Amino acid sequence: MKISGLLIACVVLAALLGLLYWSNHHPATADSAVKASADTPPKILTLDQLNINSLAIHHADQPTVDLSRNGSGGWQITAPKPLAADQDSVSSVLSAVSSLNADRLLEDKATNLSSYGLSNPALEVDVTLKDKKTQKLLVGDKTPSGNAYYAMLGEDPRLFTIASYDKTSLDKTAEDLRDKRLLTADFDKVSQIELMNQTPDKKQDITFARNKDDWQILKPGPFRAQSFQLDDLVRSLKDAKMEATPGSDEAKVSADFKSAKPFVTAKITGASGAQELEVRKSKDDYYAKSTVLPVVYKVPSAIATSLNKSIDDFRNKKLFDFGYEDPNKIEIHDGGKSYFLTHGGTDWWGPDGKKLDDSTVQPLLGDLRDLSATKFPDSGFGRPAIQITVTSKDNKRVERVGIAKSGDTYIAKRENEPALYELSSSSIQELQKSAANLKPANAPKK
Repeated sequence: MKISGLLIACVVLAALLGLLYWSNHHPATADSAVKASADTPPKILTLDQLNINSLAIHHADQPTVDLSRNGSGGWQITAPKPLAADQDSVSSVLSAVSSLNADRLLEDKATNLSSYGLSNPALEVDVTLKDKKTQKLLVGDKTPSGNAYYAMLGEDPRLFTIASYDKTSLDKTAEDLRDKRLLTADFDKVSQIELMNQTPDKKQDITFARNKDDWQILKPGPFRAQSFQLDDLVRSLKDAKMEATPGSDEAKVSADFKSAKPFVTAKITGASGAQELEVRKSKDDYYAKSTVLPVVYKVPSAIATSLNKSIDDFRNKKLFDFGYEDPNKIEIHDGGKSYFLTHGGTDWWGPDGKKLDDSTVQPLLGDLRDLSATKFPDSGFGRPAIQITVTSKDNKRVERVGIAKSGDTYIAKRENEPALYELSSSSIQELQKSAANLKPANAPKK
């Protein structure tokens, strides 16, 4: 009995080894793999996006959208009428169609296409490659569960289902894919911005100029600009888009623009020339006309309000520019009192060469950093009672400031700049207190 059991075990082992050998030398085909695993979503399309030359999106109830590459490799809309295309939006469609997975393979050979809405599909996407070959994707009705759609390729008898989000990614109109930007300049290369505010309470012309990454106010005067405010302005102009709606009456929008009151005009100048955007307001509606586009459009109120700013919104209110880097030297003259600090390594040193207590230096640095204008007066700067010099940026930047008493406040002026800064009395008092509290470091214990 023991020998018989051993023989049976040997036979079973030999059969398993033979099956394993056969399996390793006869791999399953792609089709059989799809059938064998319902959990593995079969590929419907696998295309190289760079090899796609044109795209046509057919809708049963809307005009066909034709897109093609231009001479520089970008995309443009050629139908239902020529329009500039949003390259990111087109890229999303290409990404969806070039690597399209099915949820399920329902049939290897579908026959009654009308029962799936595929004999006259609601959506058809035709992809033409550089070699002129075309792939036709047909998308029909929703499945009974409501979370997928029936789909198939034009010359492939197989019937698939695709996820609803895949269908949404492909089901685009010309309005979805058109370039909605009101200004198309390369904002990284914009060198000048003119902002002409035309509202009664903020009527003002402001001109900004850029030198590398730094902005300066040129008009109405040579003032320092607040960098984050300029970044917001550039972002607002870059992101300004039309509020286009299908079937909108272009003639009526144009007439509304003409009757509306001027609100703000922005002109940008860069390497490729100048572009201008004019915004007008009528009650709660805003309209924009751009030199880039031939038609007037309604625009969201956020665009208009982001441009509706005065010169003081853009001015740098900080008295010093050294920010959160440690300066190299600080010199303060306040009446008969003087303070000299030098930074070396991680320590601060007094004029006598003695190390200062860092805990008494940090409040002074904080007070200097926080000195900010409460407003920008046109006059009031007299004889300075306090003079401060801050050297920073590896001794390359020297900022000299004079501060004069003016009634209950103080007026400050930076060297070689026309701007005046009104400072609160409390900020000067805190600065004087911190300077008076400077102390040498405790000698190390022996």
